[in-house]
Amino acid sequence: MIKPDGVQRALVGECLRRFERAGLKLVALKMVKTTKAFVEKHYPVDEKWLRALGDKTINFYKEQGLDISKDMGSTDNLELGKTIKKWLCEFISSGPVVAMAWEGPHAIEQARKLCGNTLPVLAAPGTIRGDFSVDSSYQSNIGKRPIHNLIHASGNKEEAENELALWFKKEEFFEYKRCDEKAMFG
Repeated sequence: MIKPDGVQRALVGECLRRFERAGLKLVALKMVKTTKAFVEKHYPVDEKWLRALGDKTINFYKEQGLDISKDMGSTDNLELGKTIKKWLCEFISSGPVVAMAWEGPHAIEQARKLCGNTLPVLAAPGTIRGDFSVDSSYQSNIGKRPIHNLIHASGNKEEAENELALWFKKEEFFEYKRCDEKAMFG
């Protein structure tokens, strides 16, 4: 999904181009404006995921020598994870997003590699976030909002299946052969 900041910065075409050039095949695409309730279904609700989200924030603050209690009001990873998920839901529902479905060998791993690290400062040059995102954890936490990192990519097969079922109806997926598909995949 290209997030509202990616849409607003006119990076939709660039993102699509990078996925296509990597050999992935676009099988579904749409621009939508969602609600917070819809986005809450997109992000996991399990405690493990929320704690991991909170841990990322805690680790960033430790690495930077910053006081997380002062900025975030808590040091509890679950509470922090819930706060960040709330911010994510508010942000994703704040403007149009572009939902996409891609196919190809190792599509999930490929997509995540193309997007780059979720923390823009750690995203390698040549990735979408490394080339175009300039936000930081500190700026976002101070602003009481999620990191504006342009794009979302499913983390694993289970996430991808859940997200695709949420964002697309069965009839919105297309089967077709790319003209270069036989040469690429045999």
